[in-house]
Amino acid sequence: MTTIQEILSLAPEEAVKELQTKSIEIPSWEDLKKQYDPKEHPVMDETLYPDIPTDDGGIEKVTRVTLDLQRLAVKRTTELCFGIPVRRVYKAQTDNEKIIAKAIESILQRNRIDSVNIERGNMLFGSCETATIWFIIEEPNTLYGFESKLKLRCRNYSPMNGDSIYPLFDAETNDMVALSFGYTRKEGDKDVEYLDVYTSDKHIRYKKADSWIVEITEIILIGKIPAVYCYRPTAIWEDTSNIVEEIEWTLSRNGNYLRRNLKPIIVLFADEEVAMGNEKGSNKEFRAIAQYPKGSDLRYVTWEQAIENLKFYIGELRQSFFTQLQLPDWSYESMKTTPMSGEARKQMFIDAQLKVKDEGGRLLEMLDREINIIKAFLKIMMPGKDADIDSLQIESIITPFAINDDNDTITNLMTATGGKAIVSQREGIAMLGWSDDPDATLRQIKEESRVDEFELTE
Repeated sequence: MTTIQEILSLAPEEAVKELQTKSIEIPSWEDLKKQYDPKEHPVMDETLYPDIPTDDGGIEKVTRVTLDLQRLAVKRTTELCFGIPVRRVYKAQTDNEKIIAKAIESILQRNRIDSVNIERGNMLFGSCETATIWFIIEEPNTLYGFESKLKLRCRNYSPMNGDSIYPLFDAETNDMVALSFGYTRKEGDKDVEYLDVYTSDKHIRYKKADSWIVEITEIILIGKIPAVYCYRPTAIWEDTSNIVEEIEWTLSRNGNYLRRNLKPIIVLFADEEVAMGNEKGSNKEFRAIAQYPKGSDLRYVTWEQAIENLKFYIGELRQSFFTQLQLPDWSYESMKTTPMSGEARKQMFIDAQLKVKDEGGRLLEMLDREINIIKAFLKIMMPGKDADIDSLQIESIITPFAINDDNDTITNLMTATGGKAIVSQREGIAMLGWSDDPDATLRQIKEESRVDEFELTE
């Protein structure tokens, strides 16, 4: 087996070739984009579905209706996973651990981690892979609750943004030993390729001029790859693109029929020839008189289309799309036309919550690794705190989006315990999530209670 050290010791051309070899199977973004982007759906392909030449040498445009359901599935799943921000539970026991907990939370908030999660959720569910790299920049600051000469920043990579991601795993332990990012930059009038390689102890940048060369070699001080990587074997819409395409073809072809047959046609049924079309405009005549043979019939003729069958067919296909993906169809139109009680609306999210549980494994693994990377950087930013940083336990919790009524849950639990308290006051403050420091809030509440009692006794 070839180790990462052996690969990096090769000539640049050979090293890049090895590093760009993926050991995991992921659909290419070029193929996925044809399903993700409605402009690339088959109904938009003029070779498959051409416009119609007319007798006068013109072109009659055919109806092309696209549905952006694959992108909607990506957004819906991301909203289910990250619509309620990820909650982090810091199990700090000592004062130093509490300081570190505040620093980690400040770093995450300063990097707008909730937006970062939504962005990489869309990237993962759409392009099947995403990576986030963490790096430091030298800039004195007190943003994290302590004086530091360094700032910690992050950046997402994804094939959606034109990036190429190449993870390299150890064949025996399945641990990631290197993570490489390929991208192109415009330099003058040329597009120059780069490959950034990160290992636990090195950052190497390869640049392709006439051939691949090593442009930068840096030492990584944290002792681990400063990036998190997450992937899934298929896009989140799975094998439902054929359903979307069938709806698009049906709507597009039906649109052609509608355009041809919805033009009003007036028909005169008579046994004799009747002169028509000599009526003057409404500005020249205040009334019109028409005379037709006895027994004639003049009326509009409309196209009788089996509209109910069409609605049923499209409705069933659309429902099948959301059912197969375990996603609720909570569009305004759907919610408006389906009367539901509050309890029924809650039940609507059960399948989606199970889906989030399925996806949560890889997401939590990514989030936990990210915390460890931030901890490693903190050891550089807060020298002398290594033991406290290592001992601090942090749990990330993904809460599936749902319509909840906490009053029902609390009432049921209080009934089960005979009306007794079910959590401590401090736990209640922490669970609510409004306070950044539950201990300080609890102390303040007790202090205010003592003041109120003192005023009452005066």
